[in-house]
Amino acid sequence: MPINASPHFEKAQREYESAQTTDQKIRCLKKMMALAPKHKGAENLNAQLRKRLAKLKYTKEKEIKSGKTTFKGIKKEDMQAVIIGFTNIGKSTLLSELTNAKPIISPIQFSTTEPTIGMMYYKGTSIQLIENPAIESEYYDRGLTNSADTILILVKNLEDIEKIKKKLEKAKGKKIIVFNMKEIKDTRKVSATLSSKRHNFVIISTLTRQGFEKLKEKLFESFEKIRIYTKEPNKKEPSKKPIILNPNSTVKEVAEKILKGFSKKVKETKIWGPSSKFPGQKVGLKHKLKDKDIVEFKTI
Repeated sequence: MPINASPHFEKAQREYESAQTTDQKIRCLKKMMALAPKHKGAENLNAQLRKRLAKLKYTKEKEIKSGKTTFKGIKKEDMQAVIIGFTNIGKSTLLSELTNAKPIISPIQFSTTEPTIGMMYYKGTSIQLIENPAIESEYYDRGLTNSADTILILVKNLEDIEKIKKKLEKAKGKKIIVFNMKEIKDTRKVSATLSSKRHNFVIISTLTRQGFEKLKEKLFESFEKIRIYTKEPNKKEPSKKPIILNPNSTVKEVAEKILKGFSKKVKETKIWGPSSKFPGQKVGLKHKLKDKDIVEFKTI
């Protein structure tokens, strides 16, 4: 380390050494370069930092081309949606309003430098909602968008929709256009244009907090999942938290979702709800379930 390096530089260096992803390393390295001594004795250090940054940027480009996510630690839940859009469009505000997350909301461009995770609780379910950094920034995680079940495309003008969609060629999830207006008064023109282009859309205002309930409903419906509740024998009330499954899932799949191999221990199954002919009907493991069914297992 060069003589006269500041404590701030040393702290930045420790942050760099503990960084796990390419994005984090790039961010920490840039901070080190800004804090590094500028005197002649530090010339070799600055040259090394520039060379290291060039290598990291090359690595980042390879990761982007491969479509792999560079952010570690995101375990995908049963229902996952990602918010994308250009900088200063209101992504952080939307995340904070819909979930328990507390992102930094700033007028500064590109203030979000890594994905921010929140959980949205709706109709008894937990939806994992992630804010992706601005789509035009170096921190944008393309792999995260490509693997999400649903993509919320947040825009403030119609022109941005096609610009963003061009970047979603490998994205598999359903797309919802979230049109963010300052104030929702007359939406006829915007609605007509979005409808004519056959967009799946919701009009909201992050300023007045209008349209959020409609967005929540549309987001929930986009997953096309069913909610199955379980009940213990001799208990009147079922579980409050449902098991999330695909439509036409069977009783066996519920048992396996509870615990791998559990279906082999099931002696008897009773169901209540839309797929039952009468309350407490006994069914086999191949019985197909419907949304809001209640299942009771008796084991060997």
